[in-house]
Amino acid sequence: MQLSEQELRRRHEREELEKMGINPYPSETFEVTATAKEIKENFDKEQNNYQEVSLAGRLMSRRIMGKASFAELMDSTGRIQIYVSRDDIAPGENKDMYNTVFKKMLDIGDFIGIKGYAFVTQVGEISVHVTELKVLTKSLRPLPIVKREVDENGVEHVYDAFSDPELRYRQRYVDLVVNPHVRETFVKRTQLVNSMRQFLGGKGYLEVETPILQPLYGGAAARPFKTHHNTLDMTLYLRIANELYLKRLIVGGFDGVFEFAKDFRNEGMSRFHNPEFTQVELYVAYKDYNWMMDLVEEMVEKVALDLHGTTEVKVGDNIINFQRPWKRFTMFEAIEHFTKIDIAEMDEPELRQTAEKLGIHVDPTMGKGKLIDEIFGETCEPYLIQPTFITDYPVEMSPLAKKHRSKPGLVERFEAICNGKEICNAFSELNDPIDQRARFEEQLELGKRGDTEAMVLDEDFLRALEYGMPPTAGLGIGIDRLSMIMTNSHSIQDVLFFPQMKPEKQEKKEEEKK
Repeated sequence: MQLSEQELRRRHEREELEKMGINPYPSETFEVTATAKEIKENFDKEQNNYQEVSLAGRLMSRRIMGKASFAELMDSTGRIQIYVSRDDIAPGENKDMYNTVFKKMLDIGDFIGIKGYAFVTQVGEISVHVTELKVLTKSLRPLPIVKREVDENGVEHVYDAFSDPELRYRQRYVDLVVNPHVRETFVKRTQLVNSMRQFLGGKGYLEVETPILQPLYGGAAARPFKTHHNTLDMTLYLRIANELYLKRLIVGGFDGVFEFAKDFRNEGMSRFHNPEFTQVELYVAYKDYNWMMDLVEEMVEKVALDLHGTTEVKVGDNIINFQRPWKRFTMFEAIEHFTKIDIAEMDEPELRQTAEKLGIHVDPTMGKGKLIDEIFGETCEPYLIQPTFITDYPVEMSPLAKKHRSKPGLVERFEAICNGKEICNAFSELNDPIDQRARFEEQLELGKRGDTEAMVLDEDFLRALEYGMPPTAGLGIGIDRLSMIMTNSHSIQDVLFFPQMKPEKQEKKEEEKK
C-alpha cells in the first residue's frame, strides 16, 4: 500500500504518542455531559456564567498562537469553538500535553475529549475554555479540506467542496463529516419512517416481519436476485416484494398488518432506482381501494406536517402541496388528457401502433398491459407534479388486483404519482383463488414470450387463498422515493447511506493518492 506524505506523518505521530505513554485509541469511557448544540442553545450570554462541560468530537481547525490556541470541535450536533491554554491543560513543568501533543501530534480529523467551562469571547462567540484534554482517536487519513467564508453581505462561499457524487456516495463516512447538511437528509428520512410507523400503529395495525429469502419470488413484476442454500440444497430468491406473505397473515386472521421491508430487484439503476430499496406494505381486511386512497392522503399529509410543519414541500423548482384531497384520474382518462387519444377499447395491435405513433419504443415481448404501461409512463407520468391518484388499471397490468366491480376489463387499483414518479401502488386485493390461478397462468405465458419480469405461479399462496381471505385493501409505498420528495433530493443515492455502486477501480485509488 502506497501512503501519501500526510498518511506517513500521521502514522509517525501515532507511534510518538505511544512512546509518550499516550494510547491513541483508549478503551475507557469518556463521559460526555453536553453537546455543541446544547451549549450554544442553553448558555446565557448576558450572565456569561461559567458552565462546566465535558464534550467530545473531531478537531476540525486550529489557530495556534504561542501559549494559547483557538480550535474548532465538531460533534454530532455541530461545531463549537474551544480555547486551549498551555498552563491549563499542562500545568507545572511538564508542558508536553500542549507543546508536543496538541501542537505537533494532533491533526484535523482526530477525536479528542475535553473538559472545561463555557464562556463568551470578546467578539461574542460562545466557546469552551479547556481545562483537560484527552486523545480519543488518531485519524491516519486526512479529511478533504472544505473552506467556508462569509463575505461582507453575509453570503457563505464554499471552496474545495467534497462534491463529486461518486466519491460522496462511495465514501459516505467522509461525506457526513465534511458536508454536515447531508445528515439532515437522513434524520428526516428516519423521522418520515417513524411518522408512518406511529400512524399505522395508532390505527391498531400490527407491524410484522416476513422472509427475505423466499423459495418463490412474487408480489411484483420484477427480476429477482438468486442464491443457493447449501444445507437444503435449494435455490432461494431475495424477495422482490413481501405482498404474498402479508396476505397469508390476513388469511390467518389478522385484520391489519404492515412491514417496512428491504426488497431487491435485479434491474437497471438510475437516479430513481437502486437494486436494494425500502418500502412499507400494508394490508387491511374488509376494506377496498377507495378506502385506501383516503388513508394514503391522510398519512402522507401527516408526514409532510411532521417533517416540515406544513403540507407544502419544495422539490426542485416546484412547491408540492400534500393537503387533502388529491386530484384523481382513471388511467385511460389521464392518457386521453395528455395525448388526446382514447385507448380504452384498443386491442394489442392497435396499442402497439399507437405507441409507435407516439414515438414510444416497444418490443414483441410486450403484451397489452406492458404497452399501456409504456404509453402512460412516457406521456403522462412525467407531467404529474402535484400528488395525483391514477385509478382503474387494465386487468393485464395487475395480476394480483380484484376485477373492477362495474368496469369490465379493469381492476380496482391505484397508484399515487408525485413529482413525475410513482410513490405508491395499491389494490382491492384479489381473493378469488380460481381467478388468481388464471392470472398466474397468463403471467406464465408472458414469461414464455420472453417477459423476464412476468410473475411465477405460487401454489402455496393459492392454497392459502383457497382457505379464504376476506375482502382486503393492500398498499405499498416506496420509502426511498417519498424520502427524495420530502428532503428535496435529486437522486435516490442522496437518501441511501450506502447506494449500490460499481466496484472501485484500482487506478482511481492510485490517482487519489497523488
